[in-house]
Amino acid sequence: MTGDAVTGEPAIETHGLTKRFGSYTAVNGVDLSVPRGAVFGFLGPNGSGKTTTIRMLLGLAAPTSGRVRVLGHDMPGDLRDVLPRVGALVEGPGFYPYLSGAANLHRLDTADRFAPSATRGARVESALERVGLGHAARKKVHAYSLGMKQRLGIANALLIRRELLVLDEPTNGLDPQGTREVRHLVRSLAAEGTTVFVSSHLLAEIEQICTHAAVMSVGNLVAQGTIDELRHAGHSRVRLLTPDPEAAVRVLDGLGLAPAEIDESQTVDDAAMVIAPAGDDPRAPDSIVAALVAGGVRVRGFSIERPSLEDRFVALTGEGFDIAQ
Repeated sequence: MTGDAVTGEPAIETHGLTKRFGSYTAVNGVDLSVPRGAVFGFLGPNGSGKTTTIRMLLGLAAPTSGRVRVLGHDMPGDLRDVLPRVGALVEGPGFYPYLSGAANLHRLDTADRFAPSATRGARVESALERVGLGHAARKKVHAYSLGMKQRLGIANALLIRRELLVLDEPTNGLDPQGTREVRHLVRSLAAEGTTVFVSSHLLAEIEQICTHAAVMSVGNLVAQGTIDELRHAGHSRVRLLTPDPEAAVRVLDGLGLAPAEIDESQTVDDAAMVIAPAGDDPRAPDSIVAALVAGGVRVRGFSIERPSLEDRFVALTGEGFDIAQ
């Protein structure tokens, strides 16, 4: 995970952002804050409102109510001022299949009135090299794999240096090597000061590259903060393997780690598993084990289980991630 500082006015800020389609509410009163310089993960299962929210952020859909600010400007009112500073890959890339990758980027860059024509060739070449497609620059896009098309979409977003990059499922269709390349690319962009907003369902990727994240569920924003804040908002547990479970429960209860319970389903060589809330004291592991030993409890195994981001996600949404999406 990147550790760059994030400061100043948020790159993205919403207040009460709502989108209804008839009687159906796709996004419900979302208050989102994306710090400048962050790599921000936007998480949620299918149908949670992620893509609809992104479309409103980029002015591709009008909110039913609420307010959107991007890079200090109100959207969609200041669209013309904001979009030249934003690169985006949303809902998959679309290209002319019988043009080469380089020709597609040239064509798209020509359509951008803010793109300087004098540097077009060099910028196209640099963008393709940056996403690992330099070798396929002259190959027609219909011969590209899905992962190559995805990387070409990211290259298009990088033709001009952007203050904000919005990527919707950027590793979709990529093999492990391609995924690592995109991960490295996102880190390098953040190191250069670009704010990166990544919508994804891949928890391992979000945990490795993001500094902050938000979780959507059924149109509602149910949590946001730094990755560490989201992870630690769950409940840690003490797991103790001991042949003296009743004595262990008494000691743990006396330490305020209640309710401590014996898990009868988990025994190893006549030693039972005792489970209790872990508490928040960073010195807890040493002090807990010392108290157990002083209380005559034989400790055969001890650990403190801290919740993962996936544990937190499941607790917030009631759903797991379908990694085959």
